[in-house]
Amino acid sequence: MRDLKVTDVRVQAGDSAFLIDDGETSILYDTGFGFTGFAVADKIKECLGTRELDYIFLTHSHYDHALGSAYIIQRYPEAKVVAGEYAAGIFKRDGAKAVMRDMDRKFADRCGVGEYPFLGDKLRVDIPASDGDVIKAGDMRFEVLALPGHTKCSVGFYCEERELLLSSETLGVYDGGELIVPSYLVGYEMSLRAIERVGKLKIKKLISPHLGLLDEEHTKYFLENAKSASIEAAELLAQSVRDDLSDEEIIEKYKRRYWKGYIRDIYPEDAVDLNTSIMLKLIRREILEIVE
Repeated sequence: MRDLKVTDVRVQAGDSAFLIDDGETSILYDTGFGFTGFAVADKIKECLGTRELDYIFLTHSHYDHALGSAYIIQRYPEAKVVAGEYAAGIFKRDGAKAVMRDMDRKFADRCGVGEYPFLGDKLRVDIPASDGDVIKAGDMRFEVLALPGHTKCSVGFYCEERELLLSSETLGVYDGGELIVPSYLVGYEMSLRAIERVGKLKIKKLISPHLGLLDEEHTKYFLENAKSASIEAAELLAQSVRDDLSDEEIIEKYKRRYWKGYIRDIYPEDAVDLNTSIMLKLIRREILEIVE
């Protein structure tokens, strides 16, 4: 088995793009923003030299994970893009691409980036994958795991031979220390089921979205605490509703608990506000059984 090298090829805080390479076959795990796409491609070039990028694995369709792929395939047109079937459908929707363009432009503005082309119409999925499919990338074999909860299209990629998981935001966003920030936007219970499913696998190392490769100690910590972190966040939101706090007060309370340190560096406040409001609606519906 060849040694595996994982390189952080992110350009901007908030990006999610990591290059996996065994010296023969290369895989880009998520691709980051659109406005950083060409710069990510430059960093890939620094790593691979004259070699080609072979695969792009996308965990879901959000712009900060997937939009960069439209730029990177301009430099590496032979790369095979792998994503869930549901994500492949999203990339064909004009409305979805308009949202990506707007959100990418807003974040680019915040980062002081000027004009750049929007290549959303270049988004593609060469291998639309379903749960249980196996992607053979050279000597590496990855099982596709449907892990809905953050989005309907969220997937992970599990290499049993190497006991390696390319994780999904459904399991939570990790700060590399003790904080795991839940991110269930389409389903709370389904997120817990996804975490439980992953917990049954033999995993020694994990690549975490927005963070990178974890060693065995931090992988163990993350997997052992992802479920309790999700439950704790749900209880915080549910109890805040029971205490008759306003939505604005609940969001501020949530941010005091979770939006700090490394997480604050990678998540803009407006995104945190939006995501927390979505999570709050889920908790009202799924735990408190409040119909809005």
